Amino acid sequence: MKELRGVGASTGIVVGPAKICQYAELEVAEAKDELPFKDKLETLRDALEKTTNDIRQSYARVEATNPKGAKIFEAHVLFLQDPTLLERIESMLREGYGVAYSVKRSFEESARQLEQLEDGYLRERAGDLRDVSERVLGTILHRSKTGAVLLLEPSIIVASDLTPSDTARLDRSSVLGFVTEKGGATSHTAILAEALGIPAVVGVKNALREIRDEDELIIDGRQGLVIVGPEEETIRAYARRREELERESATLRENATLTRPRRSSKKVEVTANIGSPRDVEKALQVGADGVGLYRTEFLFLDRDCPPSEEEQFEAYRIVLEQFSGKPVTIRTLDIGGDKEIRYLNLDKELNPSLGVRGIRLCLEHRDLFKTQLRAVLRASTYGRARIMYPMVAVREEIVEARAVLEEVKKELTENGTTFDKGIEVGIMVEVPSAALNAEELADHVDFFSIGTNDLVQYTFAADRTNENLSYLYQPQNSAVLGLVKMTVDASHRRGKWTGVCGELAGDAEAIPTLVGLGVDELSMSSQKIPFAQKILFEL
Repeated sequence: MKELRGVGASTGIVVGPAKICQYAELEVAEAKDELPFKDKLETLRDALEKTTNDIRQSYARVEATNPKGAKIFEAHVLFLQDPTLLERIESMLREGYGVAYSVKRSFEESARQLEQLEDGYLRERAGDLRDVSERVLGTILHRSKTGAVLLLEPSIIVASDLTPSDTARLDRSSVLGFVTEKGGATSHTAILAEALGIPAVVGVKNALREIRDEDELIIDGRQGLVIVGPEEETIRAYARRREELERESATLRENATLTRPRRSSKKVEVTANIGSPRDVEKALQVGADGVGLYRTEFLFLDRDCPPSEEEQFEAYRIVLEQFSGKPVTIRTLDIGGDKEIRYLNLDKELNPSLGVRGIRLCLEHRDLFKTQLRAVLRASTYGRARIMYPMVAVREEIVEARAVLEEVKKELTENGTTFDKGIEVGIMVEVPSAALNAEELADHVDFFSIGTNDLVQYTFAADRTNENLSYLYQPQNSAVLGLVKMTVDASHRRGKWTGVCGELAGDAEAIPTLVGLGVDELSMSSQKIPFAQKILFEL
């Protein structure tokens, strides 16, 4: 018996035989040809049309049983309609490259841009781009990925990765669970598994080397644990635990939107982290108290020019309206020198995590910053918006950002544009200096929101994406918790409030500690909200 660890992506416990699923991607050589541009463009458009129809068929298959999971394929259709991506492909065709290579390279460039982002949710969308790319290539080359698996009995799929298309092609009635080497809690493998109610553990190193076909497995989706070759007593113990979880899940579903008095007198808001308007439905279904972190980066990526004020306004308005007066905290643009965003012409930096990112970048690109602030302020009349600046390290950055905001407010007032004049403004506490100087910073903001992912990274000077330094990712270390406590106490002394919007906020073991430290709001992915609510009700 051996244990493998990964990321618990979809809760639940299941026991069953492993079925290895290995796919080989379509290979396309870099080559130019003499075909007329017109003919190649016609081939491209025909392939895009056929692929769109294929994706819609996948949508129909999934939508019949899981409407939420099917929404993934709506996004895939939008990829095929992305004008920036299509322009990139057509530009390569004009340069003389073949259709297949132009598609492969253009999609790959877009996927790599996403992979370079700090935000895990957006980074994992790279897999969706590659999934769509493989579909288009298969149509062009009249081939498909090889290695598809046929399930003859209920099994646990073990793979390097599973795309939404791979998942849609599986006989889901025979899929007990997923184990993948790649992916994180916000990958679409995880999202589909969660929508289908299938336990999943992703990011399991060397899963294909450690697990063989037909090996008996236990997967615990909550703990991120895979047990290979379990003993009988272990199987019985997990069977009992599975029955307990099923009863607990049924209760959570029934009580998700109920308001119940907590045992503790302290009211802690439980809000959602979202990345786009598409995430709102799930957050509302689980009874989120609002949005604690609205990541706006999705609007700025994979394009040749920044989003217009109107485009941003609509993206913010939709979310504010749907939350009907509940707070929506909109984080201003949080990208930096490690992102290949052509229209910003960012310099390459030796250490981008410590470079021009977050509020630093916004203050250097005032026009970009002002456009976003105008859009947020205009949308603020449709709900209860808050503005939050990321990566603040010193007081001067807040003062400067406030001055820009006041300038925008004055311009809107002069133009007769209405907005919430009392809109709350806060900052992310991700840098130790911000926590250490929280007393001073609290005089210039309405609230703090602690981004524990980066706070841990900067406290230990260890890249949180570096697997060799994973032992230094210690969010409950006393050094980190001391910074959290320092921030909370400083805000309370000034009559302000502090939330946590990093991964620690949704950690079942950490929630009692955070509440004990005085945290006022916990913001997390929507799927974790019912469990957090249960813990809070029992405190």
